[in-house]
Amino acid sequence: MEHMDILAAISVIHAIAAMYGTGYILYRFAKPFMENKKGTACIGIAYFAVMLLLYLVPMEINTFAAYSMGIWSAFIAMCRIDRRNYKQKTFIAVTFFSLRWLSEYMTRIIINAVYNIKLVSDAFYIPERHLVAKILIFGGVELLDTVIGFALLGISVRYIVKTYVYKREDMSIKEMSMLIVPSLTGMTGYGILIQYQNSSGMSWMEPIYGLYNGLAFLHFGISIITIVVMAVLFQNIKARQEEMLQNELLAAQVDSIEKHIGQVESLYRNIRSIRHDMTNHILTLERLHAGNNVKEAMDYSEELKSALSQMAGEIKSGNPVTDVILQELKNEAEKRKIRFQSDFYYPTGANINAFDISVILNNALQNAMENALHLPSGDEGEGAAPYISVLSYHSNNAYMIEISNSFTGNLKWDEERGLPVTSKEKTEGHGYGQTHGYGLSNIRMVARKYSGDIAIDLKEDEFRLSIMLMME
Repeated sequence: MEHMDILAAISVIHAIAAMYGTGYILYRFAKPFMENKKGTACIGIAYFAVMLLLYLVPMEINTFAAYSMGIWSAFIAMCRIDRRNYKQKTFIAVTFFSLRWLSEYMTRIIINAVYNIKLVSDAFYIPERHLVAKILIFGGVELLDTVIGFALLGISVRYIVKTYVYKREDMSIKEMSMLIVPSLTGMTGYGILIQYQNSSGMSWMEPIYGLYNGLAFLHFGISIITIVVMAVLFQNIKARQEEMLQNELLAAQVDSIEKHIGQVESLYRNIRSIRHDMTNHILTLERLHAGNNVKEAMDYSEELKSALSQMAGEIKSGNPVTDVILQELKNEAEKRKIRFQSDFYYPTGANINAFDISVILNNALQNAMENALHLPSGDEGEGAAPYISVLSYHSNNAYMIEISNSFTGNLKWDEERGLPVTSKEKTEGHGYGQTHGYGLSNIRMVARKYSGDIAIDLKEDEFRLSIMLMME
């Protein structure tokens, strides 16, 4: 019986290794989706601990229920570590549970085929003097079982993690339902096939068993591919939705800039009108002075300056389009009682287009306007007043724009894009939950057009956006 003890020991080692490896793959699957990275190893540990306990302690429980308890413990661990986006965690748990069963049964079919190879099957009927051969073959087959099972499960999980881009975005019930349907379908097919096998009393020696295994293997393989493909298609749909919304926002920016250009044209028409009437204004002032009507002359002069100031605006950035944008945002800031300071100048003589600068200023200053008012409750005095500051400078051929605004709180980051995630609700027809910082995405797109990029700095109740553009 010594050789039986050795084979039993190999079987126990194989079972424990399979539990540990499965727990590790589950941990690797769940970790990228967790906002709180601390303690994410507990997800795999919880699964492994429950499965090991059920394996070592004899209980009247079937295998399906045992693995259900293991994945349920991992789901609870995920929810305890990261108390958000529970629907996405449900997707992770259901998907992994299905992939694990499907890949295991595919592996079992392959291993059964290996055991039916004459060299392997004969090894279990050879005399005792060939004990070493029996142990080596049995151990080799068990190792092959582990490698194939981990490969099928690990590759499927890795591909989902790699292609699933919006890991930190809240998942809606509709999205969760769509994503778990392939997993539930695969598990249903698995249950039907196993029930048919058990109820029919199918023998390993019957010729039909090979056909049954082939069809079962095909079904499980297609189910795994469907689960992975559905995740990929879902991400592609999300990406198209994001692109559509970003294009809509960019189109809105174009409309806004066209409006600004119209304002500039109106400004020039007014200036031409003033120039046309300037001779009359000068003659009027001369007559007032000649008649020694000093007070009336001064009043008339002040009215003329006020009219010119209102038409031309206070901000002189070196470009009429950026003048209008900055002036309009300054007026809006003053209405909201936000202190607005501008040291911006347009890079004349450079290869930078005024339209691109307008996209940057519109997006960045609108974001600043929305967030500048978010101050700590109870703060008083000038130091706590909301503010926006915009300045520009250049060093060699690098043109820099820095926009700062008062801001308190924390930012949620989209690690894949390296941009903050806003809390604005998506517009109808573009999904649910949180949207990405489309304004910042548009700014980055413009910056990269000029071989530059953006940088974000948050400290001491201030949000600072730095944009670098390279000039020829």
